[in-house]
Order: sequence, then C-alpha cells, then structure tokens
Amino acid sequence: MTPLVMLHGWGMHSGVWTATAEVLGERAQLVDMPGYGGRAAVAPYTLENLAEAIAAELPPLFDLCGWSLGGQVAMTLARLMPQRVRRLVLVGANPCFTTRTDWHCGIAPEVLTQFGEELAVNYEVTLKRFLALQARGDEEARAVLVRLRSLLFARGKPDSAVLQAGLTILLQADLRPQLNQITMPTLVVHGSFDQLAPVCAAEWLAPALPDGRLHVIPGASHAPFLSHRTEFETALIEFLDER
Repeated sequence: MTPLVMLHGWGMHSGVWTATAEVLGERAQLVDMPGYGGRAAVAPYTLENLAEAIAAELPPLFDLCGWSLGGQVAMTLARLMPQRVRRLVLVGANPCFTTRTDWHCGIAPEVLTQFGEELAVNYEVTLKRFLALQARGDEEARAVLVRLRSLLFARGKPDSAVLQAGLTILLQADLRPQLNQITMPTLVVHGSFDQLAPVCAAEWLAPALPDGRLHVIPGASHAPFLSHRTEFETALIEFLDER
C-alpha cells in the first residue's frame, strides 16, 4: 500500500492529523515540516527548500496530502518530483493566499502583515487569533477551535523566526503559473465557508490542474478534516483507492 504523507499548516504540527491517521492506519505518515515539532528549520525558508528537506526523508513513491501552507509545500514537492508523488490531496489550499489585482480569491495582504507585526509583540495570542480565523464560519466552529487550541503547543513552540518566514510565504507565494506542471491525479478538498482561503480559490484551482477534481464540504471552514471528519475521510479514502 502506498503511504500517505500528511503535511500540516502554518503554526501547527503533524498532530493535527491524528484523528485522520487513526482511520487510515499504517498508510498514514505524519510529517512535521522543518521548524515544527522540534525539527530543525531550513534556510532560506522557501517552499522549494521545505519540499526538498521533506522529500529527503520519504520513500521513493508516496501519496501526498497538504493542508493550508502545507498544501503549497505539497504542490511544490509534486511539481519538483512528479515521479515520486502518485496522488496529491490539497485541503484548504490556495495557490495564492493573498489578493492581487488579478486574483480575488484570497485574503487582504494587510491581514497577514498584521499577524506578522503582532507576532513579535504577543506570540501566543497571535497564534490563537490565527486559529480563530481558521475556524470562523464553520458549522462546528467552537469545537474546531477547541481542538486546534488543544493541539497548538502539544509538540513545543515553533521559533518566531520560522513563523515569520511562513507568513512571508503565505503573503508572497503565487503558484498559479506552475500548476500545469502538477500532472498526477489531484483531489482538492475545501470547506464552503472557508474564511482564510475562500472557496472560489478551490473552484479555480481544481480545473487549473491537469488532472484535478474538486470536493467542497458544505458547512465546513478551513479545517474540514476536524469539523466534518466522516465526509472528509470518505472522500480521501475513495480517491486514494481508485484504480
């Protein structure tokens, strides 16, 4: 069975996938990105360097799932090493997280800039505010926020420099021109009420990929694998098990 490598989002760690991993069993391979979970960071902290550092520790062939910032890392890894990624799953992902003159399916750059400024003033409060943004709009927002907060520092606290570098990626990265190089079957899973990555980003992303398909989960926000577990896990397993 092909292992499924699972990448987390900004400010979190691989423990966010624990419930999904329990359902997947031995197939799940949870990975802390550089700078998280006690793992050393990379320098410079770029999508390409993150992807290469992660891939160096993985088997020759694997499926890949990335959430939020982890989705951008997953897209980069799949583009750089298409021969190693059998299937790709993107959850709450956005090829361009901030709005541009030609892109309206993101959040205002000022939002992420403010998070960066506040991070230096009050580290913990800033991270908790970011979690609240991820849960906002979800039918199960309170439960999702409680779960995210319980996980936040369960594997230590990432260095503030790593967090700042990750925010810079979210603020600046635009992967839209590279999507035609991601050729493996790709499932885009997105919550209909996502406030951090509006659903229109997923609706654009899936058909922009050479072999992409879209699964929108009604009533979910940025973390559908926590708020709508059954639907998420069913869609994930069906996609991975296709022949």
